Amino acid sequence: MTTARGLFVTFEGGEGAGKSTQIRLLTEALRADGHTVVTTREPGGSAGAEALRHVLLSGAAEPFGVRMEALLFAAARADHLDCVIRPALARGEIVLCDRFVDSSRVYQGVTGNIEPPLMAALERVSIGSTMPDVTLVLDLAADEGLQRARRRAGASAEGASPDRFEKEKLEIHEKRRQGFLDIAAREPERCRVVDGSLDVEDIARDILSEVTRVMAGRASGDSGQAARS
Repeated sequence: MTTARGLFVTFEGGEGAGKSTQIRLLTEALRADGHTVVTTREPGGSAGAEALRHVLLSGAAEPFGVRMEALLFAAARADHLDCVIRPALARGEIVLCDRFVDSSRVYQGVTGNIEPPLMAALERVSIGSTMPDVTLVLDLAADEGLQRARRRAGASAEGASPDRFEKEKLEIHEKRRQGFLDIAAREPERCRVVDGSLDVEDIARDILSEVTRVMAGRASGDSGQAARS
């Protein structure tokens, strides 16, 4: 089953907030109900963007400064939109994306201290008018999120070490947490804050209820945040 013009759902939050787990659970629930679902992530999601993901998360771009990182994120996002997200939405599918433009607003804007005019210009060029229909902000205390992320890295088959952003100081992560909450407060029609400290099943139930509500509103003609470019 597909929706008339697709549904774009993004998941945001700090390190270890549980985004990947909740995307998996929501995907399973939606597919069980007959929907066609595309899952993707940022940075990455398309061939070009995945190449840039390695550069960004490995820290290889860090010596060039936060502005260069922001440019690379914007380039990856533009490719991701053109190759994956917009085509899926045009087919009427549901797109679930792990991070999107709000992460750039927080990571490069809030804690990277990039000037708002530059951030706005990069956003305008990279995404146009393609904003999510709903953004789910998984909120979790920064110290707990970092502990989860480090346990996850230690338990991975590759024994992965923390990435470029997971290595940063606790106060920076807490500032990012507040950045996401500030965005949600400014854009309540698009953003929903989800308590990331709850049991996984309870979070999944809350998220499914919210996405189902948005879909029902779309079906009844309340298009909300359905801007497309």
